[in-house]
Amino acid sequence: MGRRARTRRAATTAALLAAALTVSLAAGCTGTNRPGPVDDGRGPGETHDGGQSADDGQDPAESGLAGESVLAVKIDNVRAARPHTGTDSADIIYAEQVEGGLSRLMAVYATKLPKVIGPVRSARESDLELLRQFDNPTLTFSGAQGKLMPLINKAPLNPQTPGKTSGAYFRGTEKPAPHNLYLRPARLMPAAPGADALTTGFTYGTAPSGGKKDTSETVRYPAATYSFTWSSSRDRYLVSMDGTPAITTGGKRIAPATVVVQYVKIRKSDFYDFLGNNTPYTETVGSGKAKVLRGGKAYNVDWEREKATDGTTFTTSGGDPVNFAKGQVWVLFVKA
Repeated sequence: MGRRARTRRAATTAALLAAALTVSLAAGCTGTNRPGPVDDGRGPGETHDGGQSADDGQDPAESGLAGESVLAVKIDNVRAARPHTGTDSADIIYAEQVEGGLSRLMAVYATKLPKVIGPVRSARESDLELLRQFDNPTLTFSGAQGKLMPLINKAPLNPQTPGKTSGAYFRGTEKPAPHNLYLRPARLMPAAPGADALTTGFTYGTAPSGGKKDTSETVRYPAATYSFTWSSSRDRYLVSMDGTPAITTGGKRIAPATVVVQYVKIRKSDFYDFLGNNTPYTETVGSGKAKVLRGGKAYNVDWEREKATDGTTFTTSGGDPVNFAKGQVWVLFVKA
């Protein structure tokens, strides 16, 4: 499916990238790591279907929707937005730097859909390049800076915002706005599309040879910290954010099987938030170095993504593919 998807998308690549490069942008949106931050005014403030609990206790819907693409959800990740809901069901979690040195997540779902996902926040320009590897992905987000929306609407994806999809979103009762907007994915997709929709270039299987014992790894952004501690009993990495264990609203510890620290170029974009902070642009097309964590070991590898419609390959110094462990994958984009 990945090859077919890339072929269908290739015809529009040049025009879309040209449009993105020629638009002049001036403002943006952000969050803060202080309790109860002020809303940036660009996310929807209305409640859809009434305030409700965001508990994700219901079992996720399994795969079975052949031919469809992934669901990508922008996740708020300031302190006031935690704990998250439904992120333990994601196949991939991407972490990127945003305004003020904070971070935001993108959760990608293909093999199962939880009952509820969130809190949902706004999109960024970098998301468009990252999502080009998928065939017409559904992107759910709470809004975006006004001059970014035309680029989102022209991109080869299916944007779904609260204003566009009545009933798919609701405001929870346990967090203050704007950190209480949640998504019911079943209102957008009848079932998960399945693993074939994950056209990421990732390979899964036996661990590569070599590696160095590494049972604890910390990734730092200017104003956010992630820690990954290997649990041999669970055969997973236990995630902590800003020094606090990452647990979902359903009480589950977030525990990926593989963690990738991908060193990339992070540059200034043409966007600024309402406080005047520049929105960083994370370049995910190109090549560079990465560190892959699996099985309590760290592997220093190379990454490459030749063009936006490609997935990303991870290889050893000898050019052999670096397999990931079966289970959730975290990819953290860090400034090279």
